[in-house]
This record gives sequence, C-alpha cells and structure tokens, in this order.
Amino acid sequence: MRAKTWCLAAAFVLAVSACGSPNSGGGAKDLTPDKVPDNPKNPVTLNIIDVAGNLQLTQGMIDEFVKTHPKVIKKVTYTKATAPELPGKIKAQQSAGQVQIGLVLTGTDGLSAGVDQNLWVKTDDYNSRIGSANYLEPAAKMQELAQGHGVELVYYPSGPLIEYNPKTVPTPPTTADELLAWAKAHPKKFQYARPANSGPGRTFLMGLPYLLGDSNPKDPTAGWSKTWNYLSELGKYVDYYPSKTSETMSNLANGSVDMIATTTGWDINPRALGQVPAGDKVTYLKGMHWVTDAQYATIPRGVSADVLSADLQLIKWMLTPQQQAKAYDDGYFYPGPAVNGVTLSMAPAKSQQVVQQFGRPEYDKWIAQFPKETSLPAKEQVTAFDQWDRTVGGGKVHK
Repeated sequence: MRAKTWCLAAAFVLAVSACGSPNSGGGAKDLTPDKVPDNPKNPVTLNIIDVAGNLQLTQGMIDEFVKTHPKVIKKVTYTKATAPELPGKIKAQQSAGQVQIGLVLTGTDGLSAGVDQNLWVKTDDYNSRIGSANYLEPAAKMQELAQGHGVELVYYPSGPLIEYNPKTVPTPPTTADELLAWAKAHPKKFQYARPANSGPGRTFLMGLPYLLGDSNPKDPTAGWSKTWNYLSELGKYVDYYPSKTSETMSNLANGSVDMIATTTGWDINPRALGQVPAGDKVTYLKGMHWVTDAQYATIPRGVSADVLSADLQLIKWMLTPQQQAKAYDDGYFYPGPAVNGVTLSMAPAKSQQVVQQFGRPEYDKWIAQFPKETSLPAKEQVTAFDQWDRTVGGGKVHK
C-alpha cells in the first residue's frame, strides 16, 4: 500500500514547539494582493513539498498545468517529507528570508501546525483569483478547518469500516457490542493500528463515540467515557497494535488476524495492488457516522510575487471538475474529488478500471446514507492520541 502520511500526536507537539513563538511566521512579510501580478513576469520554478501522500492524487493535475501553461511555470520540483518536519523547514527559510518552498501539499496535521504558527499566506485574500470552489457539502466543512489559510484539494468520507476474511468470518458483527463479543470469542484475531500513526486507526478512534452514543464526540477528554471504556475492554483481546496500517493489511492477508479497521481507500487500494485478497469483505457498524478527511494546498508566507501568482493559477486549475476527476486515482482516497459534479466516468481510464474492479457498489449508497462528521481539529486529535497511548496502547504497540 502506498503509505498515507497521517497526523502524529507527538509529532504535532514537536512541530509546534520547534517553530518559535505563536504567530511569528518566521519573520516573513506578507504581500498585499495588489502586489501580486495576474501572471508571473517570467515563468517560475515551483518547488512543491508533499507531506500527505497527496501527489498520488494530484501530480497528474500539476504536470498537465505545467505542460499547458509554460509561461506560468517552467519547471516543478517535487520533494516529500513528514508532517512533523514541515514547520521547521518553512520557519528556517522564512527566518533566513529565502523561502524556496513555493507550495505545500498537506493533511490536517501540517495545515493546523502552520496555521498555529502563522506560516501560511492568507489564501482567502485571493478568493477572487482562485474562484469559488463548488465544494461538496462535507468537503466545504473540511475547508473551514483551514481558517482561510489553505485550499482543500481532495476529500473522502474515510470510515470507520471493518474489513474481514469471509472464509473465517462468515457472519461479521453488525454493532460495536457484537464486535467486542467477536473479539472476546476470537482473541488476537481483531486488530487496528496505533491511531497516531494510522488513518484507519484514527478513524476507528474518532468514529467510536458516534457508534457508542457518547456524550460529546468532539470532546475526547470529557465526552468519551463510553469510548475509553470500550477500547480498554477491547484491548484485552488484541494481541498488539501495529505502528503502521500496512502491517494490519499484511496480517489480514497472511491470516494472522481475521478482521481489521479500515477505510474506503485502505480497502480498495491494497486489493488493487494485490496486497490483500480481492475477495475480502467490508461492513459497517450500526450507528455509523463517516469521519471525513481532506488534504490541502498551502502557500508559505515569504514566497515571491511571481511564485504566488503561479500558485493561485495552479490551485484554480486543480479545482476544476476535469482535473478533480484525476483524484479517483487507484481508489487511494475514494472517492477523492472535493467539488460537485465530478463522476467516475470523467476519471482516467485506469482509475475507472480499478474502481470498477475493486471498488464496492455499496460505498456510494453508504456515503449517501450515513451522516458525515469532520475529523477532530488537530489539538483535540493530539489529546485523543495521547490518552489512547497512555490508557489503551501501553506496551502493546509494535514499533
């Protein structure tokens, strides 16, 4: 599985603490919109850093823009890093007055750390240049997490879902209580990865308060009493918690476990890659609420006027339905598009083939059927991850 970069609890804390005082922005100075030309004076070299695995969904969009807009961008360089590394890299360049990173592709983790440190250009100041994205309703709610300092590029409802081997689990659980009973009757055969390191793990964690009817699903400290009790009891029958989602997939494939937590993308993509048996099944639990996820483009403060001009044109291009269709990819972030009016029939032929072969018809029904909730904001995620590490994971997390 092409690993996704997800929010790491300790990493977020380190990222914030390593980047100087809040609202410092590394001393970067803002350009005013009137100082940013409609087109660069000369074609720019755009250095893009990806800390979310986003290029798997968007590189085709970017490459086509470069090919068709040679007077805007002459060359793109791509680098990848982890979300925890991002704020320090940006802050160092801003402090030196030499901002070389022209565009950042990030999840909610890097987005929020940069907002907290005032590292990003206020993209809302350029809405007239970017245009009004016709976001899907749940995607529009995820856009609000950017607080005006980033633009959502891709979206998916994520999970939580349960994936299982139908040969060993002929009757899968239908409720959270049945899942717990199944795990008790089949010790060491259910597994999910450490939430701080895993998309399916964190989605399972954030989805449980809805499944269990907890008092406040948005407050992991005071509102998750049922969730923490449930996870502690479930943990008695979990052998260990992998540090990566891919290990749970391998364990499902080799029979070490029979059931795991998953999401739409982590179900489709590993089966398409042959890493999980194509015949494995998924189900949802009664009381299902989708926990949504998204990835964003952010622009570091301190970029040149020409680079900012190119960024704005590129982002506008990436939000068109024709380009959004490429986000179907190989089911990695299924569905993927963040805007309305984008159908699978508009996607590249390979994407259509993968989704038709390895996708599930029930997904579109479930996406329409069940309520959708935004992911916890980054600081609340940190709180939840920290408590899980202390009270649930303990010494059972494999590095």
